[in-house]
Amino acid sequence: MVKPATKWLRGLLRAGKAQQRTATKLAKVLFGPVPAKPRAKPRSKPVAKTRPTPRARPASDAVPSLAPFATPLSPPRVRKRTAPPPGKWLAAHYAPLPELGQLPGRRLPYFLYLPDKAPSAAMRSRGRPLLVMLHGCEQSATQFADGTRMNRLAERKGYAVLYPQQSLRSHARRCWKWYDKLTQEGGGDVRLIVGAIEQVAARYAIDRARIYICGISAGAGMAHIVALNHPHLFAALGLHSGPVFGAGHNLIGALGVMQHGAAARADAAIDEVLARQPAFPRLPTILLQGQADKVVRLINQTQLVRQSVRVNRMPLDTVVTAQRLPGGAAGGRNPAHAYALHDYQVGKQVLLRVAQIEHLEHAWSGGDASLPFNDKAKPDASKMLLDFFAGHRRR
Repeated sequence: MVKPATKWLRGLLRAGKAQQRTATKLAKVLFGPVPAKPRAKPRSKPVAKTRPTPRARPASDAVPSLAPFATPLSPPRVRKRTAPPPGKWLAAHYAPLPELGQLPGRRLPYFLYLPDKAPSAAMRSRGRPLLVMLHGCEQSATQFADGTRMNRLAERKGYAVLYPQQSLRSHARRCWKWYDKLTQEGGGDVRLIVGAIEQVAARYAIDRARIYICGISAGAGMAHIVALNHPHLFAALGLHSGPVFGAGHNLIGALGVMQHGAAARADAAIDEVLARQPAFPRLPTILLQGQADKVVRLINQTQLVRQSVRVNRMPLDTVVTAQRLPGGAAGGRNPAHAYALHDYQVGKQVLLRVAQIEHLEHAWSGGDASLPFNDKAKPDASKMLLDFFAGHRRR
């Protein structure tokens, strides 16, 4: 029996060249690389005539793929190894404890960076701030840490950094399931990520008023879901190239959100969150997006702005300031993309910062380009995130 998605793709393949390119891209997204069906071994002496190779078909138990959530700009260069930052790099996992009334299930592996730099006097009394980083599809936690260079910056700023890692058992491409309806409502991986945060905060000296969460692509979608379901846990949120919240609900729907947003659901999804949590606190947010991103298109950021304005209940007289920062020579020693910055301020607090970066595709801005899914050109997204987070504390 031919699956509906397969029928849809075959229909596109009969269309013109533009539709063929779209179908090819979406076929890779939905089914990933599938090996060709092996030919049966001949029982007698093989004949000279060559048999045609059978067409590749998705295996019945193949795991659908959302690989292009993080498509590399180009093949990565040979990486020059640099000395790691001097802090501790710890590997651990979180597993629900049935004896504490928690639902048993799978374990969530994570990595934790603890700075070597001595904490300031304020940190000694309150604990270190904690940053939670969620990787994109086809990334591991360690690759995400290396590509963003976040540990080096955290060493200077005194942050502990937690990197939860999606398991291959849960998704063959390590994608966080941001499009799943139960996950959007606080189930699934949300519980595991929050459990890991609570575990780290209990084991180490963490300032509970300064916990932040961010991610890229599928990781950004997941960070948004975690923050919306547990807003009192976080002082601020950061989303890099993330999909709008509250839509998708299956693979075809997720692809539609990535390409076209979800205008029909953008407001309603936030209203449902606020109905479940009438005392929803302010959630300061920074949004970063490449204008040349063809994987998660710019319309998603536009709708994320609407969602942040709504969830923060910003008044009509909210002050919005704008500035444009120039780029640098593309081939220079320190290349930089020009970008526009908009700040939404209520009282003395910037509740929303929106950065639109010219020429940036689906990659971490200012990252290590020797690794996939990173663009070396500035602005430095890691620095922008920590600069924004430094102005916010959960009260």
